[in-house]
Amino acid sequence: MAKVVIYSTHSCPYCVRARRLLDAKGVSYDEVRVDLDPHLRGYMEQKSQRRSVPQIFIDEYHVGGFEDMWKLDQSGELDALLGT
Repeated sequence: MAKVVIYSTHSCPYCVRARRLLDAKGVSYDEVRVDLDPHLRGYMEQKSQRRSVPQIFIDEYHVGGFEDMWKLDQSGELDALLGT
């Protein structure tokens, strides 16, 4: 199964939705809370070239935010990326 990393904040509703989608699929993920450490936010911005959360990576593939992941799920591509 692929390694999934979500850069998120505690109160972000799209972060909650991303976690719920992955939980519903039974996928484990590492969550990096960028609201707890400004250095992590800087790293996320450099890695993703985006400032908003969530930023989701599957292995080294940058999915983008929740809506990007949701579109991949709707098209059937997300399961292939996740290896499920």
